[in-house]
Amino acid sequence: MQISSVNDVKIYNLSHGKSLPEWLSDRKKRQLQKKDVDIQRRIELIQDFEMPTVCTSIKVSRDGQFIMAAGTYKPRIRCYDTYQLSLKFERCLDSDIVAFDILSDDYSKLVFLHCDRYVEFHSQHGHYYKTRIPKFGRDFSYHYPSCDLFFVGTSSEVFRLNLEQGRFLNSLQTDAVENNVCDINPVHHLFATGTSEGRVECWDPRVRNRVGILDCALSSLTEGTEVQSLPSISALKFNGSLTMAVGTSTGQVLLYDLRSSQPLLVKDHFYNLPIKSLNFQDQMDLVVSADSKIIKLWNKDSGKVFSSIQPQTNINDVCIYPNSGENNFPNNIRYTSLIPFSVQVQEEIHRNFTKCKMSIRKGFIATISLSHLVGSSLLRAYMHGFFMDIRLYHKVKSLANPFAYEEYRKDKIRQKIEESRTQRVQVKKLPKVNKELALKLMEEGDDEAELASRKKKGKALPSVLGDDRFKVMFENPDYQVDEQCEEFRLLNPIVSKVGQKRKKKLRLLAQQADEDDEEPEGRASSEEESSDDDKSWVEEVREQRRLLWEEGRDRRRQERKQADRNTVLLEREQNGEETSNMAESKKTSQPQYYQIKAGEEFRSFNDMARKQRLQKASLEDRLKLEEHSGTSHMVDTAVGSKQLSFTLKKVNCVFTILFLQ
Repeated sequence: MQISSVNDVKIYNLSHGKSLPEWLSDRKKRQLQKKDVDIQRRIELIQDFEMPTVCTSIKVSRDGQFIMAAGTYKPRIRCYDTYQLSLKFERCLDSDIVAFDILSDDYSKLVFLHCDRYVEFHSQHGHYYKTRIPKFGRDFSYHYPSCDLFFVGTSSEVFRLNLEQGRFLNSLQTDAVENNVCDINPVHHLFATGTSEGRVECWDPRVRNRVGILDCALSSLTEGTEVQSLPSISALKFNGSLTMAVGTSTGQVLLYDLRSSQPLLVKDHFYNLPIKSLNFQDQMDLVVSADSKIIKLWNKDSGKVFSSIQPQTNINDVCIYPNSGENNFPNNIRYTSLIPFSVQVQEEIHRNFTKCKMSIRKGFIATISLSHLVGSSLLRAYMHGFFMDIRLYHKVKSLANPFAYEEYRKDKIRQKIEESRTQRVQVKKLPKVNKELALKLMEEGDDEAELASRKKKGKALPSVLGDDRFKVMFENPDYQVDEQCEEFRLLNPIVSKVGQKRKKKLRLLAQQADEDDEEPEGRASSEEESSDDDKSWVEEVREQRRLLWEEGRDRRRQERKQADRNTVLLEREQNGEETSNMAESKKTSQPQYYQIKAGEEFRSFNDMARKQRLQKASLEDRLKLEEHSGTSHMVDTAVGSKQLSFTLKKVNCVFTILFLQ
């Protein structure tokens, strides 16, 4: 995007920058967008809104939803949907397009005038019909009341093609040798054609008679104008019922009132180039005239220049989006309803703007000593801070913190030392807290990994040691597992041999760590010795590392002694528990005696087993068993009375005898 200001009017060129060639793949296009800054800052308002080589003309449908563009090479027509911001379709043609028009409100009816005298009609699905005119055409206009197409070209005749009847009608005979352009008034449908002799002939389509001639060649000459050739008419446009603008091949624009033969205003572009396009902007009473080099916007009453647009490439055509809501803000033009998704465009503009700016907090202004710039154009207020140019920010920061380079150099040296350490043989070290638990988890993880390797579809579960959620358990001493507490003994009543082996392994690992720590660590790396300025800092780092190593060695020795002491106590307690268990087992090996309850009779051990099974059975099963066997049941209650129940098979009755004591 390019922003320019002409006559205190800001102009936003959204298509400025490099365009990507079509023959590049999507992958290479994405790579270029990452590397090239110009391509990154380009705003693609509509997808693929371009032509491979040249775009010759462009028009907008009356409903404002579709934009039609014709170009070459190859000859083609492209339709863009402004609601979807994308290319809707593309059609290739047989020859170059001289002019085209949209007959319907959308893209369903199109007419193309080709350079080989063919007139081609298209519908929604594509090509519909093709015919040919007698002479080479240069322009045409559509007369809506009669459905006539008026063609002008390298002939004095104006050919009429009636679309309702599907045939050519009688031509209009003009006094000119050739006709360049034509237009129809949208109010009273007056037909006007511009000739190569610098005249404008007006015709009434209802009676097919000429109603007037305007000689614009002499009227276009102003004071100080050098006449090299006879100016011809190159552009023609009606505005309302009485106003008409005429553009000449020498770069003048004449504004006429149809009731007068003299122009109201003559505007010169001063480039001596033919006027290619004329348009009216009714909201601000502006005339938009364009030649191949510049587009000028000027007031149609006074002729005062409002602004101008001068692109880097030649201009072929100009089209103003209808009812675009062009509003005049203080020295600014903004198109508010050009595209329904204007919010996305504003976000892209803001994103490109913030790439060149640095957002800083309000409190940081005093830190870098820029309080005196508050309120100036260098600091732009934004939310709770300010926007400032990123180049100014880097300069101010370098002045405010002159030792930033020294800190950066020390960080680089520290990074190189750490990189050299990673090249050494990596030894699996246990954490400082919960070493036995960590060793147990490591062994279980190795077993699970081995099991998963045997099974092709099996996946090893993530280890607790590698999970950040549990890293505090191996770093904070408050999470140390106390194996001497009562809760731990209740959960782990038996100390297994695996635990004893694990403790021996911990001792071996501690001895290996001591041997590794006793090796000289003060070797200077090649990066440290390469610079004399860094020797003092490296020696200081060595001294700090040596002190830390000595403190760690003493601490590990004390921890190892304490662990050995705890292990001896645990073994003694274990031996005491084993002796007590042996004594109890000897006591339980002696014979035991049981007392038979009152009212029961001991018959055999099998009878006791049957009673035990009967007691475990449900009440329903016990009653069925007693009824089947015909046995009696005697109950001794706690109040001193006895109850005896029996059942006779022959008589269905039950007798109950109570013995009262």
